[in-house]
Amino acid sequence: MGSHWAGLEETLGALPSLLFCKMLRFLKRPLVVTADINLNLVALTGLGLLTRLWQLSYPRAVVFDEVYYGQYISFYMKRIFFLDDSGPPFGHMLLALGGYLGGFDGNFLWNRIGAEYSSNVPVWSLRLLPALAGALSVPVSYQIVLELHFSHCTAMGAALLMLIENALITQSRLMLLESLLIFFNLLAVLSYLKFFNSQKHSPFSPHWWLWLMLTGVSCSCAVGIKYMGIFTYLLVVSIAAVHAWNLIGDQTLSNICVFGHLIARAVALLVIPVFLYLLFFYVHLMLLYRSGPHDQIMSSAFQASLEGGLARITQGQPLEVAFGSQVTLRNVFGKPLPCWLHSHKNTYPMIYENGRGSSHQQQVTCYPFKDINNWWIIKDPGRHQLVVNNPPRPVRHGDIVQLVHGMTTRLLNTHDVAAPLSPHSQEVSCYIDYNISMPAQNLWKLDIVNRESSQDTWKTILSEVRFVHVNTSAVLKLSGAHLPDWGFRQLEVVGEKSRGHHESMVWNVEEHRYGKSQEQKERELELHSPTQVDISRNLSFMARFSELQWKMLTLKNEDSEHKYSSTPLEWVTLDTNIAYWLHPRTSAQIHLLGNIVIWTSASLATVAYTLLFFWYLLRRRRSICDLPEDAWSHWVLAGALCTGGWAINYLPFFLMERMLFLYHYLPALTFQILLLPIILQHVSDHLCRCGHNEP
Repeated sequence: MGSHWAGLEETLGALPSLLFCKMLRFLKRPLVVTADINLNLVALTGLGLLTRLWQLSYPRAVVFDEVYYGQYISFYMKRIFFLDDSGPPFGHMLLALGGYLGGFDGNFLWNRIGAEYSSNVPVWSLRLLPALAGALSVPVSYQIVLELHFSHCTAMGAALLMLIENALITQSRLMLLESLLIFFNLLAVLSYLKFFNSQKHSPFSPHWWLWLMLTGVSCSCAVGIKYMGIFTYLLVVSIAAVHAWNLIGDQTLSNICVFGHLIARAVALLVIPVFLYLLFFYVHLMLLYRSGPHDQIMSSAFQASLEGGLARITQGQPLEVAFGSQVTLRNVFGKPLPCWLHSHKNTYPMIYENGRGSSHQQQVTCYPFKDINNWWIIKDPGRHQLVVNNPPRPVRHGDIVQLVHGMTTRLLNTHDVAAPLSPHSQEVSCYIDYNISMPAQNLWKLDIVNRESSQDTWKTILSEVRFVHVNTSAVLKLSGAHLPDWGFRQLEVVGEKSRGHHESMVWNVEEHRYGKSQEQKERELELHSPTQVDISRNLSFMARFSELQWKMLTLKNEDSEHKYSSTPLEWVTLDTNIAYWLHPRTSAQIHLLGNIVIWTSASLATVAYTLLFFWYLLRRRRSICDLPEDAWSHWVLAGALCTGGWAINYLPFFLMERMLFLYHYLPALTFQILLLPIILQHVSDHLCRCGHNEP
């Protein structure tokens, strides 16, 4: 035992000297790092950068849709809220990042295509990120074909086609989003292929996790740039689901291992994209905190959360609506225009143009502008006074109220008289006593739609309410029809007896003050005065996100016909183009026009793959295997990604009722281009070889 301890002490004592000797030998040798460099990849990247970045600032003028994206960039620079229904905000933020890096202050009037950029606009920086995305798409395409287990020559051919396709070059050299979308589409496909190929050799390794996570990140970035990105996302998730299904049937894996694989895929391909999608909107709303020109599309609560605008007007308003409150009522639906319940001294005509008669009562409309005639007073039917008690008596769900027009003191009324433009609904008016057999019917029951309990109080901005007529059960509704000239082209308001629920029946209090003056003259002055009580009503992020997302999905622009719009059939045959820019003096022009040879060849390759696939499938059903199993699996995966990518990015446009342009086809085209050299290699390796082997 003693000798053992003695030997251990000698070893420990010699350890520092041994370490010193090894370090000395290490320092005497040169530090050498070896790396495998694919010169093909380097050359393709260099050529991509050259073709996309060379003279990027030319032309120094607004080119086609730069006129729209430039406005959004200026809004980002000035932190002004905007709404664009073309897609989520990530792509806009990337363009704005280029402007920020270039020192753009947002001061430029984006009012027409062809306008010369002023000296403060960093054109090169604004176009840089789309150009880089277009350049990097070339080496990414090369890598995709290699990961599909095709030759370097085939991969080189696919990359060169991506490099020289003039439609892709044109689109990537401008301040547009398509090249960014294409890059993330391709990166998602490449990442998944690298993950899939590492599955057999090193599952759950850092390399495996890296590519799996990058797949989810790339998919969310594609969707965050344009809604079209969801097509490629669905493609990748579908292929991943098929592979996961095959994994479940692998008897060599334990149940724990299979469960781990499924959880990893769910987190990377479902949870992470959702999280990043929300993050894009969070950053977007955090940056755009100031009121802007698109505010009125949003709800009163959303507008009040922005700095300036309605927030400035509503600052300090009482939260709870009480009997005697003075309010403006905004229709929640906001279509065809955001508008407020309104009345004025003019009456409905005795006889309408179609010969029907009216009540000749005071008109009630919905007016799309702020106006003193938008103010109403919430009155208790059992009391005559039009002021708020001390303490205030709040109005609750189910209470019976009267709505008194602030400037004319007439009460909101409806009765069994047909509305002027909606004869199946009731006319809504402010009651005038003509001493005839038409009594006032001016009692309304308050229905808080978004209440949490039956005792909820009516809250400024936050509560969405319906007014149900006590006598007829009709609901106060915005019909959306424009009244004739006698109604000053304002929007019609009716009493709707339908039991259905629609946002056009829902209203919210936007501006609110506690009335203090019983005399009419004093009350008219009070309607112009600011409020005093300070109440904070900041919306949560999820509430703002939900509203903004819903508006983006449901907002429909009244698109007029564009001379360069086209149909999906015209894209494949290249029967269309777009004139992007024309120099006013030299007649130099930029057109978006595809390479007819590449487009036609790519379409033929798609047809050839489809025919060959079904031919092979039919013969395999008869137990005739023309391809070895490895070659068959590579062939099927290549077709699923390339032909499937083309189909899922192209065919949905036939179902879209919107104005379409040639550039919408470019994401689908990239998948076709990848397929073309794959078909050529397949013909060379299998079909031609089979022909030579026949006796």
